[in-house]
Amino acid sequence: MKFLLILSQKPYDGTDVTWNALRMADAAIGAGHEVRIFVMNDAVDIARSGSKPEGYEFDLGAMLQDVEKKGALVKLCTTCINRCGIAKGQLLNANWPAGMKDLVQWTAESDRSVTF
Repeated sequence: MKFLLILSQKPYDGTDVTWNALRMADAAIGAGHEVRIFVMNDAVDIARSGSKPEGYEFDLGAMLQDVEKKGALVKLCTTCINRCGIAKGQLLNANWPAGMKDLVQWTAESDRSVTF
């Protein structure tokens, strides 16, 4: 099955939403499913180098990189990156920026879409 996970919530907001999304991605990959993760809105801060605040147990950026290494495809909304003031060179992966056309294509190709 092809899963599309859309992350749109600020990653370090005091909830476990983003952490659970990445745990779902990892579990889906482990079960043999195809996983794509599109990150937009305030969630793009997950991909900013050094974004993990002190006091948080989990490094969500490292978790995102880990699921990518395991096979997930990752893309970030370029407009959201710019709106959030993430400068060139601050992203954990310079190949992640994408656009709405990519999100539309991934949505059309997916069996299930889940928004976090």
